[in-house]
Amino acid sequence: MVRLIDDARISPMRTRHVATVEDLYRAPKKAEIVNGEIVVTPAGGGTHGRAAVAIVVSLKEYERRTRRGYAIGDNVGFLVRLPNRRSFCPDAAFHVGPLDERFVEGSPIFAVEVRSPEDYGPAAEHKMAAKRADYFAAGTVVVWDVDVIREGWIRVHRASDPDQPSVCRRGDIADAEPALPGWTFAVDELFRD
Repeated sequence: MVRLIDDARISPMRTRHVATVEDLYRAPKKAEIVNGEIVVTPAGGGTHGRAAVAIVVSLKEYERRTRRGYAIGDNVGFLVRLPNRRSFCPDAAFHVGPLDERFVEGSPIFAVEVRSPEDYGPAAEHKMAAKRADYFAAGTVVVWDVDVIREGWIRVHRASDPDQPSVCRRGDIADAEPALPGWTFAVDELFRD
């Protein structure tokens, strides 16, 4: 591709490589494709990982009981087709479509994002809100924003009213209605006293 500079000189135009799903398969760490680029997510800490596992264990029991879909743990890619996003990699999820050895096609019905130390402040809040909007645009019905580092809550965002989350704190029982009918999770399960 060429471009005209000063109406007289022709020079090569730099082209940006748009990341592909194959690039994502080769990513060395947990990553997503956002705005045509591979975005690597830093590894989570102990409380982050423990919270994600507690939720996945509960989701696995729901899967066993209902035979309705699949509990999905951390580091699994979900492929979507949005203008600015090609994939998600939630910390925990529930999917009702088929599974095989490749990335999952389509968005999970329920996604969990557990906050890491860098997920605080105005810029982080804006980034997380944009990601939730992408989840909903891709078909996710409920997204949990889980904070085990500072405040100790689960914010339950629903596609039907994404800007008005319910907040569940220690002692409360959270749910993922209408995505997962009858499934509940005790917020206290995120913590060991």
